[in-house]
Formats: sequence, C-alpha cells, structure tokens
Amino acid sequence: MAKLMSQMGIKNEPIPASRVIVEKEDGSKLVVNNPSVTLIEMQGQKSLQVAGEFAEEKGEQGPSDAEVVMQAVSGASKEEAEKALKEADGDIAQAVLILQDKASADRE
Repeated sequence: MAKLMSQMGIKNEPIPASRVIVEKEDGSKLVVNNPSVTLIEMQGQKSLQVAGEFAEEKGEQGPSDAEVVMQAVSGASKEEAEKALKEADGDIAQAVLILQDKASADRE
C-alpha cells in the first residue's frame, strides 16, 4: 500500500505525539490522548490524520482582545478598541498606546 501511495505522489509521515489538542471556536477543546498522528502530503496540500482516545474539555472563554483594550483605556468604546487593534495588527499593548495617545491629544 505504501508503495502504491508513493507512486501516486502521496507522502505519509508518522508524527510522534503524546497528546493532540484542538481548540474550538466556542472555547472548548477536543483532546486526543495516546494519538496516532500521520502527516499526509498530496498535490502540495498537507493534512493530519489523528486517531486515538478522544475527550472534550469545556473551556472558559476569556475576554476578547477588544474588551481587554477597553478595560485598559478608560472611556474607550468597542469600536475604537477594534479600530486600534486593527491599526496595531492585533497587538494589544500597541492598541492601548494608540488609544492613550489619541485620548491625550483630544485633551490638548
């Protein structure tokens, strides 16, 4: 089978792993213990095949980056925080500085 896959241009590479964690959008995690992981490359695309003991962990979703910026800069709206985050390429500290500079310029 491996020879046939090789002739078709499909590469398989086992990946040694003790645990695989997939963080889902809702904050929960899909955990695979004692996994068998294989990296498959075909036509320039790479994918992972994972098999093992699956479990789901419920996670607490923390505050969004915009909420963190809003808490750091008194009086900042969510829209202002999101705009500053975009300007700062997602860097929370830089977004806070941008809004603080804007607030001090508005006071002058």
